[in-house]
Amino acid sequence: MIKVAVIRMSRRVLLLAAACVSVFPAVALAADNPKEIRIDWATYNPVSLLLKDKGLLEKEFAKDGITIRWVQTLGSNKALEFLNASSIDFGSTAGSAALVAKINGNPIKSIYVYSQPEWTALVTRKDSGIAAIADLKGKRVAVTRGTDPHIFLVRALLSAGLSEKDIQPVLLQHPDGKTALIRGDVDAWAGLDPMMAQAEVEDGAKLFYRNKSANTWGILNVREEFLRDHPDLVRRVLAVYEEARKYSLAHYDDLKAAMIAATKLPDAVIDRQLKERTDLTHSRIGAPQRESILAAGLALQQAGVVPATVDVKATLDALIEDRLPQTGN
Repeated sequence: MIKVAVIRMSRRVLLLAAACVSVFPAVALAADNPKEIRIDWATYNPVSLLLKDKGLLEKEFAKDGITIRWVQTLGSNKALEFLNASSIDFGSTAGSAALVAKINGNPIKSIYVYSQPEWTALVTRKDSGIAAIADLKGKRVAVTRGTDPHIFLVRALLSAGLSEKDIQPVLLQHPDGKTALIRGDVDAWAGLDPMMAQAEVEDGAKLFYRNKSANTWGILNVREEFLRDHPDLVRRVLAVYEEARKYSLAHYDDLKAAMIAATKLPDAVIDRQLKERTDLTHSRIGAPQRESILAAGLALQQAGVVPATVDVKATLDALIEDRLPQTGN
């Protein structure tokens, strides 16, 4: 009888253990720590530059034997491409770009705010004759698809009763778009800082259409799989990111030096980007970001970029992870 009772008890224990695994898979089957954490740096994410320059992540994870591998991304589209391919674990994007990627099946979570920027506007040469959105009809416009500048352009056209069919999009990465504008290869450009500030300061380019509220937030994203398997590592990355953000606010000269070292651009250009168009006082992802990204998503749906069948709000809810503990505002 004792043996039978033991067998029955063992079966109950096994069933209970199996239930726990199904409910708490990340805890019950915690993955071993990776040998490296792969994270992007980008000139549109100033905090990432200082984080890299100071070696703060390297110091945090040295005791775990985890190395940090930095990967440059030239735009949200590249960061999202790398995340989708599992080439990086953390990537910097605009909130709207992350939403579109999520709609398209990219398995990511948005977990942190690195800036509230006005990093994009519609730009033209001072002698182009373009002064309003309506003037873009039939014109060549440089743009990088899958980025906040692209989404900004779509929304701007929509506000003037136009669409991408009314212009001639020229698909280029951000630096090449700026070069094409200055050379006269295109008539306008959906710009991105710091290249946009450079075009203003050095080439006299003009920002003929600005709308700060249509610039969505600078968001740090993580691969869903990495968050599921290594939640503690994600929390530690965010804690170090927060340390770098606060340091950036208190030490402008260090932040500026990191930007100059990465971009090789002069003081006046970096000051234009950092002092006039970059707000680093936010870190928590929450209601303001949701509202901004949702507005962009619904506008894209109205413009036909996002299919009418997509539940934009439900996708946004699946994208944003705001339950991770953070020490910021």
